[in-house]
Amino acid sequence: MYLPILEIHSKDMPAYAIVCGDPRRAKAISDKLDNARELSYAREYRTFVGEFQGVKLAVVSHGVGCPGAAVCFEELIRAGVTTIIRVGTAGSYSADIPSGSLVISTAAAREDGLSRQLVPSGFPAVADSAVVEALAQASVDAPGVVRKGITLCVDAFFTGVEEIPHKKYKQAGVLATEMEISALYVVATLRGIRAGAIVAIDGFADSDLAGEYDPHTNAVGEAVEREINIALHAIVSLAKADNA
Repeated sequence: MYLPILEIHSKDMPAYAIVCGDPRRAKAISDKLDNARELSYAREYRTFVGEFQGVKLAVVSHGVGCPGAAVCFEELIRAGVTTIIRVGTAGSYSADIPSGSLVISTAAAREDGLSRQLVPSGFPAVADSAVVEALAQASVDAPGVVRKGITLCVDAFFTGVEEIPHKKYKQAGVLATEMEISALYVVATLRGIRAGAIVAIDGFADSDLAGEYDPHTNAVGEAVEREINIALHAIVSLAKADNA
């Protein structure tokens, strides 16, 4: 099967995939793979395949925001991918989770527009428990702060007349906010595959804590490197369990 938006063929796709927003990050992840090759680069969607510790996987960029990301997830699933892990960045709601920390998303509060057009308002966006556990186990020896909990998914990055609902979700115990995880979890549930996500904190979304936003610090770069390695080892763990 040919997937016209990602511009890939299903015969080339393995069962496991790591996804990220930035095409450059997809290339950086692919550099960690053996026998890596680029399959396509269409719009924001850049696709690589290779192997890590003997496990075949894909690395695909999905751009910013739920609508475009959901297109990526849908076509990956149609191509035969059955496990997707997102690696990305997020804004923290807590001084205890500063820049350079990692958050494993167990579920996503749905303040995006895309998922509202797919499922009813009460439908949860929840990670697969096996993927969450694999990410948690792979992060046991990781340095720095690693937390596990609920993240928020929104569409707006910059504020307008309407207030982005950071304050109420912080009060509810949400750890951080980003822009694609709810689409991943909803699409994964609808299509019957496994999904999870781990994000590196690149600043504070809480206005009481936020300073000048700078996602390019050494601390953030090191956290992104850690989350990539965690995701790769989580996939190896899942593949071993699947083949047992």
